[in-house]
Amino acid sequence: MTAAALTSPAAAACTVTTVRTEATGELLDRLPVEGALSWVRRGEGLVGCGEAARLEVSGPRALEEAAAWWTAYTDGLDTDDELDVAGSGPVLFASIAFDPAAGTSVFVVPQVVLGRRDGVAWLTTVGDVDPRNVLHPEALDDGPPPRLRYADGALDPATWCAAVAEAVTRIDAGELQKVVLARDLLVSADVPLDPRRLLRRLAARFPDCWTFAVDGLLGATPELLLRRSGRELSARVLAGTAPRGAGADDERLAAALIGSAKDRAEHALAVDSLVRALEPYCAALDAPEEPDLLTLANVRHLASDVTGTQRRTGARGRAGLLELVGAVHPTAAVCGTPTPDAADVIAELEGMDRDRYAGPVGWLDSRGDGEFGLALRCAQLVGEDSARLFAGCGIVAGSDPAAELAETQSKFAAFQAALEG
Repeated sequence: MTAAALTSPAAAACTVTTVRTEATGELLDRLPVEGALSWVRRGEGLVGCGEAARLEVSGPRALEEAAAWWTAYTDGLDTDDELDVAGSGPVLFASIAFDPAAGTSVFVVPQVVLGRRDGVAWLTTVGDVDPRNVLHPEALDDGPPPRLRYADGALDPATWCAAVAEAVTRIDAGELQKVVLARDLLVSADVPLDPRRLLRRLAARFPDCWTFAVDGLLGATPELLLRRSGRELSARVLAGTAPRGAGADDERLAAALIGSAKDRAEHALAVDSLVRALEPYCAALDAPEEPDLLTLANVRHLASDVTGTQRRTGARGRAGLLELVGAVHPTAAVCGTPTPDAADVIAELEGMDRDRYAGPVGWLDSRGDGEFGLALRCAQLVGEDSARLFAGCGIVAGSDPAAELAETQSKFAAFQAALEG
């Protein structure tokens, strides 16, 4: 365990106050220059700034330790919450490493949170803090877009395609059914990158995605790993991707995706892995027999919405959201099947440290409610003027390396549009 520290010596004695607010405008317009925290979809969700407390943790019991830390922290708070809804009161933003045992996961309690749901807005403050830095943030400089330089990440395209070909060979040999291989792309700008500008552009282009920011990891994810509301659980599984086209070609690509045996098999593996992980915790669990199409600005995905009700008794009935997240992650959508074999192939062939890419990202409150997506379509800011972009593909029998490379380019384009627009 590392850096399990409250940033304020008096944090454990803080008063947390949540009040209804008439604050108008877009949540993302309220973000500060530094330390932006976000979980927003279609103009609703949560944004935060400042750090009342912070935890960085790694190791085989990372999520268990984080859950215990959050419980101990909230037990020491004096909370005055006039709304008492999901996301009001004390909130913890989280960005969990793809491999929590090896990587470092980051948890931040903001000093100030502005939330909105179903047209109702609220403001939460932790301790004696002036919320005006959220309600009246520094103006965004809408100057010309930066000049950008791109460079290969851990693997150049040809080497990455060779890794895909090797993965297909192992799948054909029966060593595993699916593996997700990702690649990174490095970008540097001639001016500092403003995360607020990037988040606004992502939200405008991908309104049906969850626009997130935690500790410099920014993105717009279409995949909801797990939502908990009381005992009601829900998830959106995505696997199987096709690019968009123009006119009739767009409809042809959509029809080809929904009818693709390869993509449907990949999707079924992802749904099955989530269902198997959640079943022990649920009194009821429902997964659709057929996937739907999720249409985004740059790609389409096969999508399935899974819903369940958590048990009321036993150890699994008492499981909190972080335990549930740890149980379902990594799904076949970001790792593969069987999970241990796919993880070994990723470690051998991918050639890079995923860090928090493809890990759970989201928030939870002191009631145990919250939402976690998967950190996809994202970039990690590196210093003021550089970033590391990520994109991955599900590799199954019949996968073509060149087609998978093209799919990563389509996924990179989501963040590149925010950088270049």
